[in-house]
Parts: sequence; C-alpha cells; structure tokens
Amino acid sequence: MTSNHATDLPVMEPAAAPAKVWRQGFVADLLRHRGGVFGVAVLGLFIVLAVFGRLVVPHDPNVGELASTLSGPTWQHLFGTDELGRDTLSRVIDGSRIAVVVALLSVAIAAVAGVAIGVTAGYFGGKIDTVLNRSQDVLFAFPTLLLAIIIVAVLGPGLFNAVLAIAIVYTPRFARIARASALSVKTSEYLEAARLAGVTTPAILVRHMLPNVMPSVIVLAALSMSTAQLAYASLSFLGLGVSPPQADWGSMLSKARDFITIAPWLTVWPIAALVALMLAFNVLGDAIRDVMDPRHTSGARPETAL
Repeated sequence: MTSNHATDLPVMEPAAAPAKVWRQGFVADLLRHRGGVFGVAVLGLFIVLAVFGRLVVPHDPNVGELASTLSGPTWQHLFGTDELGRDTLSRVIDGSRIAVVVALLSVAIAAVAGVAIGVTAGYFGGKIDTVLNRSQDVLFAFPTLLLAIIIVAVLGPGLFNAVLAIAIVYTPRFARIARASALSVKTSEYLEAARLAGVTTPAILVRHMLPNVMPSVIVLAALSMSTAQLAYASLSFLGLGVSPPQADWGSMLSKARDFITIAPWLTVWPIAALVALMLAFNVLGDAIRDVMDPRHTSGARPETAL
C-alpha cells in the first residue's frame, strides 16, 4: 500500500507537438491486448454490479433472517449468511458499488489536484516550484495508510471523508509525475513558438502542456485505483468507512474476524472480490501503459502475463 507508482512509471518523452492522449486506434489496440481484455471485462463486471446490483441481488443485503444466522453455503444462500442472517452474496454485490465509487472518485480528485500542482510547479519554476514541491514532499513522507487514518480521525468517519483522505494522500504521486512531464516539455521548440506567438499562459498550460502530461497520468491513475481501493478497505476495516448497515468489503471483513473459526466463508468472498477488483485495475493499468508506449504501433499485438 505504500508503494510509489509515481517513481515506477517512465515519463513519456514529448513529441514535436502536443501529444494526443487518445490516438486513433487506441481502443482497438487495448482490446487486442490480453491484459486489456481481462481488465476491461472484470472492471466492466464490477461497474455493472455497482450500477445495477440492487436489481440483481437475490436478497435484501441489509435485512437478515434470524433463523438462518451463520448458515453455510446453500442453494438459497450461495455464499452463506452472516451473524445477522443477511445473505453474503447480496452484501458482496452491494459492496461493489462502494468499492468502484471510492476507487474512481478518490483517484479522480487526486489526479486533478496533483496535475494542477505539478504542471504549475514545472512550468513556473523558481519559488513557486519550491513551495509546491516541498508541500508534496511533506505528504509523501508519511505512510499512505497512516496519513489517511490521521486525516479521517480529524474529519470524522464516513464515506466522503474517507474518499477525501485517500485523495489527499495520493495527490503527491500525480503532482510528481505531472511536474516531471511538465519540465520535459517546458523548453521544447513548439512551446517557445507558442510563447513568441503571444499565446497566453493559461492557454499554453491547457493546450500544450496538459496533453503531454496526460498519458503518464492516465497510466498512474489506473494503477493507483488498485491501492486506493485497498486503502479504503483498510479504513473501513478499522470502522472509518460507511456506517452500518451499508455493506462494504472492509466492514464485512471486520465483522467476519469474530467468526473466522466457525464461519470462514464470511472472509473468503469479500477478500476474493477485493483481490479481483485490484487485479483488474493493475492489469488494465499495465495494458494502458503498453498501448500508450510511444514505441508501440497500431499493428502490434502487445501481451502481458496475467
């Protein structure tokens, strides 16, 4: 959880003009990539469950049957039931909504804030760069989960505060990679030409620098969603996530530990769902990185081991 994806990702070299984030044939290349197909399929399944889960759950995820508490897997309850007689399958499906929302929203907020900070620091340099860079270094010095716990402890438990805490601790990752990309194109010829042509600074940042920053940011975002979801599950496990009876995988695992010896299925299914979603994000991120590699051509057929 404390791994630093920002330092693992190579900053893509700028072209002679602003890069096209979604080049022609990108989607087709991604779907020809073995990892891309796997990631899109699994992530798509979780998104469908997140959107339509309440329509397909076999039982109400928040209503239990006291006569069926801690029941093992049966035809009526395929994943068994919990200590309150609630259907585990229904709660795992319902929890996918929280998992997807947290991963997408927290990383999106972190990406927007980090890119704004990184591009500003890289373009203007000087004292602005020093202040912004040092502020991100302070956040980066803390372990991810520890800093998230501190922030949630200050703000109070809850889904929104947990998302905000994860976004704050992930912002330095995007700021660093955006700054590195901005520095690599700051002195390029086409940027100098834009300045000489009288293009305003905001226009230069949006039209010329941002497109060159985005490829690396998109790859980092896909990879960060995996650990962001794990971070939220950890916060929820500690009781800092959603409030009961709302189901999410972290809180399900927290309750299940009290019954690990007599009802082990309560831990198996939330963990399996969490691992599957994390794997989908990681594999999809690797596939996007391969397809966005400047050395990759539309006719190539990149593959990655699953």
